[in-house]
Parts: sequence; structure tokens; C-alpha cells
Amino acid sequence: MNRNDVAWSGYWPAAPTPFTVTGALDGAALASLVELYARHRVNGVLINGSTGEWFSQTLDERREVARIAVETVAGRFPVVIGVTAYTPDESIALARHAEQIGADGALATPPPYVHPSPDEIVAFYRAVSSATSLPFMVYNWPRGVAVDMGATPGLFHRLAELDRVVAIKDSTGNWLGMLDTVEQLSPEVRVFGSFLHRRGLAVLQNIGGDGNIDGGGIGAPFAVPYYQAAFAGDRGAASMWADKYQLLSGKLIRPDYSGVFASPIPQLKAVMSILGQPGGHVRAPLLPFSGDFAALERVVAESGIAEAAQGAGALDV
Repeated sequence: MNRNDVAWSGYWPAAPTPFTVTGALDGAALASLVELYARHRVNGVLINGSTGEWFSQTLDERREVARIAVETVAGRFPVVIGVTAYTPDESIALARHAEQIGADGALATPPPYVHPSPDEIVAFYRAVSSATSLPFMVYNWPRGVAVDMGATPGLFHRLAELDRVVAIKDSTGNWLGMLDTVEQLSPEVRVFGSFLHRRGLAVLQNIGGDGNIDGGGIGAPFAVPYYQAAFAGDRGAASMWADKYQLLSGKLIRPDYSGVFASPIPQLKAVMSILGQPGGHVRAPLLPFSGDFAALERVVAESGIAEAAQGAGALDV
């Protein structure tokens, strides 16, 4: 398999997993969130990624979250299930479940905390990606796993050569390193990275790249039309949408993917509550947002995202 075996591109939310105030999984809120993404005309969704708090769920809960998402999407756009775990066997079990319920693909980081060597990373991905017939996305997340796969020469090439690997989500804080990934590998695999700004537009139109997988998806009313314009070659419209997106995202998330007002997921869910979106609560070890809520409200108001979200359902795709 290679990039041509999937049509993955554009703007994808990395969905949060809603929990109740007591910490229970809120399946109804998750289904409502997926329907919100459909109204915003997103191009795909990642379930149980880092933003989805997979680390605080049991394996049964992760399966239930995946099932709800796949059933609710009902084929309207691709659903990729995060199967990150500490061992290949755990990841394989989750990937096989994703295949059984009709997901469109699977994704994983290297095992967190382990700090595996390049050979161990390749062995992990070979085992997990070959366990099903699903297309597979490699997830480079140095902030979460303490390994930047793009910093090891040739490692991404080795992973791209694995039979089921069709995409890389490169969430390194090193933007120039991400450009190396695009330049070297976009002819072989889909590359999701940081393209939602004018520099990213220049990369998309001149070098390559396929999309963003964005924590929470609150920027969808700006990001979806950005990618429509970018892929249509309308530089003026794409630049306008990129500027609107940056007015929101640039005031919430730093280049290293840390949050400006709190850790990213509690901050995200606080913004979603301001917007009236079903993000739910966080689950321990995360704590509810306790920062400057008025500052978050100002960011939301100044960005115009609430007004844009009201009309987002009218977007054409």
C-alpha cells in the first residue's frame, strides 16, 4: 500500500473523549460531537488519539469509544482509530477491533515512556501495522513519547516501506523537520502536519503535504474552507482563512503544542464549553481548567469562531 490507496487529506479533528463530571464515559456526548464534525464538513476524524485521552481509558472503554464513533459517522468520512499502547499485543488487539467494527484505518505512536531505539520502533510498527488489513498511520509525537522519529535519519523511510503504512502524522515541534518529512516522503505516503498558516500554504502548493489532524476541531469553520481553497489553488481565499484560523489557534497553542492558559486538553474542553460544544469533562490524571476563563472567552470572541460555527453547516465539499 501507499498514499494512493487512501483519499486521506484536508482537515481532521483529533476528537476529545467526553467524560461526565464524575469521570464516566459520556457516549451520548461523543455521538453528538461526531455529528457536529459532520455538520462542519470535516474531511476525517481521529478517535482515541492523544486528545482523546486514551491513556485514562480501559481497553474496553477504548473499544466502546471507537464503536460509537464508527457507527455515528456511518461512512460519511474516514475514521482512524488510535491504537497507541505500551506493548505490540495491546495495540494489535485494538487494531483488530477497529477493523472488525469497520474503521477506515489505525494509528499509533511508538510506545510511550519506553523510549525505543530505531530498530525497536520499526519492529513495533511492523508487528502492529501487519496485524490487520487496515491502512496504517504512523504518529510522530515527541511531546508525548520523548522520541522524535524525524530526527533519526532514514527512520521514516523505513516505516514508509512497511506494507500497510500509508500516512504519517508528524506532530514534531520542529517545523523545519516536518518540512523535511514532507519533501522526502510525500510522494510515498500522506503527510499530516502543520499547514494551517501562510507558510504552510506555500508548502502545500509548492512541495507537498496533505492535511492537519487538529486537537479538538474547534477551528473547523476556518480550517475546512482553508483546505478547500488551498487544494483549489485559490491562494487569496486560503490566506484569508489561514489568518482567521491563526487568530484563534495562535492564541491558544504554542509551537511546541503546549497550551497557553493550561495543559492542552483541559484548555480545549474549556473552549468547547464556551462554544456550547459537547467536549465534556477531563478525566484524572488531568484536572479541570482552572486558569483565566475570561481570557479564554476573549480569545473566542475576538476570533469570530462562534459566529463562523453557526454558518459552517452551509459549507460545500
